[in-house]
Amino acid sequence: MELAVESIERATLAAISPQAVLELPGWLLPFDSGTVGRAKSAVPLLHTAVHAEPSMLGCIEQHYAQRGMQASFRLPDVPSFDALRHALIGKGYGPQQPTLVQCSSVQAMRAVTAQPAAAVDSLPDALWASVFLGEGFDPIDGASRVKSLSQASGSVFASVREAGHTLAAGAGAFSHGWASVHGMRTAQAHRGKGLAARVLAGLAEAAAQRGIDKVFLQVEEGNAAARALYQRAGFQTAWRYTYWRLPRSADGC
Repeated sequence: MELAVESIERATLAAISPQAVLELPGWLLPFDSGTVGRAKSAVPLLHTAVHAEPSMLGCIEQHYAQRGMQASFRLPDVPSFDALRHALIGKGYGPQQPTLVQCSSVQAMRAVTAQPAAAVDSLPDALWASVFLGEGFDPIDGASRVKSLSQASGSVFASVREAGHTLAAGAGAFSHGWASVHGMRTAQAHRGKGLAARVLAGLAEAAAQRGIDKVFLQVEEGNAAARALYQRAGFQTAWRYTYWRLPRSADGC
């Protein structure tokens, strides 16, 4: 599992393309001005106690402060990080947005639906991006996510379209031996029709064409509808993490 943790965390940052990444012993520090929390929260590469020393906090905070940013941390909910969490509480940080890292096979993800798979393109276009800016979504956050996902090297962009409109969309990335799923969105008026499953199927086909057989994604724990879909696609939780931020920091994940 420890080797998988490192490869998944490196693949995560490759997919969301933060503006800069600094590597410290056992840690990745991404820096970004957008709304995507994973693109600007320090994350450990392993889940062992040696990578959870509270002495790292000051160093990490300093690196973010040098860039005019408030530090935040994306920590696994495992006992080896108890001391680090206690130190964060002492500094005024609090936990937010519990999120699940889930893994499946590309074959299981493709089998999630018998409907036609979504079309997949190597470049995003305005129609693909439009679903992130539609009714029911925060347009500022949506624009930030479109920018982040569009900048990643080698990603693909799946969409289900009808009469010139995008009804559902998502992105897939391929890095460090993994396929990964990002930015899953379905237009508000078209939910419950199985469109997101078609997006997953399209991304699975793109992964299979590249000879990749394992896939991961990240989903907020409270998103019951998404979790139910991902369960049908064979996804199981590998670990749970929580963002740790100071009270005045309220950015999205």
